[in-house]
Amino acid sequence: MNTPSRVAATLSLAVLVGGGGYWAGTNNLGSSLGLDLAEMALATPAGSRPSPTGAVIYYRHPDGLPQFSATPKIAGDGRLFVPVHASEDVSFDGKAKAPAVAETAQAETEAAPAKRNILYYRNPMGLPDTSKVPKKDSMGMDYIPVYEGEQSDASTVKVSLGKLQRTGVKTASAEMASISRKIQVPASVALDERLVSIISMRTDSFVDDVADVTTGARIGKGEKLFRFYSKEIATAASEYAAGRSEARVNGDAGPALRLKNLGVPQEVVDDIARTREVPASMTYTAPRDGVVLERSATTGMMAKSGDVLFRIADISNVWVIADVPEYDLTSVRIGASSDVVVRSLPGRTFKGVIDLIYPEVETQTRTTKVRIEIPNPDGVLLPNMYAEVQIEAGAPNPVVAVPNSAVIDTGDRQVVFIDKGEGRFEPKDVTLGVRGENKTEITKGVAAGEKVVVAANFLLDAESNLSSALSAMTEEAKP
Repeated sequence: MNTPSRVAATLSLAVLVGGGGYWAGTNNLGSSLGLDLAEMALATPAGSRPSPTGAVIYYRHPDGLPQFSATPKIAGDGRLFVPVHASEDVSFDGKAKAPAVAETAQAETEAAPAKRNILYYRNPMGLPDTSKVPKKDSMGMDYIPVYEGEQSDASTVKVSLGKLQRTGVKTASAEMASISRKIQVPASVALDERLVSIISMRTDSFVDDVADVTTGARIGKGEKLFRFYSKEIATAASEYAAGRSEARVNGDAGPALRLKNLGVPQEVVDDIARTREVPASMTYTAPRDGVVLERSATTGMMAKSGDVLFRIADISNVWVIADVPEYDLTSVRIGASSDVVVRSLPGRTFKGVIDLIYPEVETQTRTTKVRIEIPNPDGVLLPNMYAEVQIEAGAPNPVVAVPNSAVIDTGDRQVVFIDKGEGRFEPKDVTLGVRGENKTEITKGVAAGEKVVVAANFLLDAESNLSSALSAMTEEAKP
């Protein structure tokens, strides 16, 4: 048979088969015989179809309808549902699953529970309720199994990505930074004790002609205070004046030193040396510039040895004594700069530095006095004035610091949550140092570069406490 004849015969056969199929479908011949033409056309010969392997995954309707069952079931027409084995399950990667691979996966699936023992089942909503056997909660949700090994670090919190977004957990890195803040405390102005002079006699003396100087008056160095006469000083002065002509031979160290020891001003000694005469009374002058704080001298009085006649203070430099609370002492250091504002001098700010932290805490106020040295050249700052001080506190050198919101302070302990990645957060006990306006120094527990939780950490703390409590309950329940 030639080629045209073969082509014609093939086309004729195709037309006959198609027409017959159309007639059979139109007259429902396939349904009446219980046959599926599509299945017949796509059927695989029994000899070439591989035997199903693996465990039964589920059961499907015998006619291929979208009806499935986890257990054996009978269809409406009395036929049994068809079991579907692991090797017959649907593969979404577009590749047929090899029987050997399916058997291996099934073997690993069956062996996995044997390797990880279930300790207990916990409430799916996080409530403090556990069960030794599988159960459901009031909403029909299955309790979640907790396997052996998951409770090793009960305090570590595991949070899913979706839950992290809903709760608003945020992290930041611990870094090396200088911490500073301002401490505002009350204070008062005081005299510089080193600039106070007391005028008193070292021997019995008669006071004559007191100058017109009263308490509160300003006086300059060298100004006259009073004149006095002392028998003992007069005798020493006579010896000094008489021996002056023999100064080259014997020297005058002895008589001059005696006059100085008796409190005679150096100006009077120089006058005696120059004039070689002993005055009937001697003048006592002011030893420094300042303000007269006290005047006890009176014309004609008899001053005993040690009696205070005048008290003069130089107020060109004053102290400001601030009361710093006990909990802020770790933030205050000597040499720190301070701004002083006096209530009676509005609009003016005085600069000073801390030169002393008193080694004592007041019992009633629980405060410590801090001394600030302030220049007062114009003398506007007076003793006992009220003031407010802002102290520049903190750590000037870089230290490991975290945001203030990262620290959870319970009173008994201070905790920071470390981000371990993949939704795991570990609570870490830390030791705090200086607390600034935005950051807190961590002296122990956190290293620079570690990520810490700065938002929603209280929720993590509650979850951590719950996990620890559940773990403790499980340990107690063990025989």
